[in-house]
Amino acid sequence: MSEHAHDNSPEAIRKEVRKYLTVFAALAGLTIITVAIAQLHLPTWQAVALALVVASIKGGLVAAVFMHLVSEKKLIFIVLAFTIFFFGMLMWGPWHHRYDSMGQSNTSQPAPEASTGKSH
Repeated sequence: MSEHAHDNSPEAIRKEVRKYLTVFAALAGLTIITVAIAQLHLPTWQAVALALVVASIKGGLVAAVFMHLVSEKKLIFIVLAFTIFFFGMLMWGPWHHRYDSMGQSNTSQPAPEASTGKSH
């Protein structure tokens, strides 16, 4: 049998069904963990960071198993790496701009009054 041929034997089907049920259970468990994170009343940045970690794991499981990326060739992972890199750059830009501008502006002092050219 070739590498890409489908095995429709009862054993192979049971193995695939078991794999999908295992991933389903993992996704359900991770969803419960996400809800539990929301109930912990953590600081916002910690809750978001933990939720993003859990969501990344869930997304990875879905992509690997349901989108069959586990059995893909090397090229798909190169494309995926570029996608992740450029997504990171898109996220870094606004974040960097926000924190860079926050460091340069001093909001604790009132703005200087505009000169109208008239003397009082």
